[in-house]
Amino acid sequence: MRVTINDIAELAGVSKTTVSFAFNDPKRISAATRERILTIAEEFGYVPDPVARTMSSKRLGTIGFLVPQNLSIAFQNPYMGEILRGIGATCEPHALSITVIPPVEGSLQKSVRSAAVDGLVTLGLLPTTETARTIRQRHIPFVTIDGGDDSDIPTVNVQDQEAAYTVMRHILNLGHREIGILDLGPTHDTEVEHGIDTSGSHYSGIGERRDAGYAQALTEYGLSIDSPSIRRVYGHASRDGAIRAAVDLVDRPDRPTAVVAMSDLMALGVYHVAHHRGIRIPEELSVAGFDDIPAAELVRPPLTTLSQPGSEKGRQAATVLLDLLNGRPPKSFVTYIDTQLIVRESTAPPADAL
Repeated sequence: MRVTINDIAELAGVSKTTVSFAFNDPKRISAATRERILTIAEEFGYVPDPVARTMSSKRLGTIGFLVPQNLSIAFQNPYMGEILRGIGATCEPHALSITVIPPVEGSLQKSVRSAAVDGLVTLGLLPTTETARTIRQRHIPFVTIDGGDDSDIPTVNVQDQEAAYTVMRHILNLGHREIGILDLGPTHDTEVEHGIDTSGSHYSGIGERRDAGYAQALTEYGLSIDSPSIRRVYGHASRDGAIRAAVDLVDRPDRPTAVVAMSDLMALGVYHVAHHRGIRIPEELSVAGFDDIPAAELVRPPLTTLSQPGSEKGRQAATVLLDLLNGRPPKSFVTYIDTQLIVRESTAPPADAL
């Protein structure tokens, strides 16, 4: 027979409210009373009903992480795991669990409508989208990572344009003028039509901001992003997407001498294709990435990349969300995370410059 809160209250000689406080709000009763209740509960195998707990506290104890891609695609990118790790590190001390929420039947709005969470950390959500409006209609606190810089949604960003400028300028300073750009962008029209953005950029404008940074650096060297010597290929941040984009770029008869990728995963796609084509990095092809995932330092040669700590993005976003849940307004609507160019062994001057 199942033991109920009424049974524990009677055995402990206290009210049901006091038993509830023992599990949910122990500061409201004495340490001795709580210890007695917990001892009795353990002895008789009582476990609080989470549904009842939710109804009494008005909290679910769960933070949602809303991702704009199907999980089979999203978590092919190790950077997504880094963000989730940062969210988790912040939520764990507060006994909050995390629910990862992908599109339902291709729709983020359907996901939001059915999400049983106290608040949301979203990825790349702009305030003008229907998804943002749906969240507001539900009156759920939310914070976005990689949202717009002028958003009225609390957001955690890096200075994408400045960061991309730094990477491209490094490549240009080495002497490269035949440059390939592995750009984030939708690869299948049907994916965009159904609200599934396999790239991430259609959803948040990251690609546009980074393209602006590349263009800024190229202009300083008398080039433009549309110059004949600059080859741009679109792909999405998944293993297969990275390899397909890399093949399109590396197998060209006018193969560039350097590739700048908008994510480390896309850069590793270039490594994969170069290895199978017998192309040496960096002797025949320099490669630079963006993110600095753990694998960037482990591949050979180690990858030059723009470090933007995903775990710190997640930590900062979760911290802002906890403030909102506790009725504290954000100190600023945009929090910027520092970036750094990490120069490793995958970039070098082009062969004809040596």
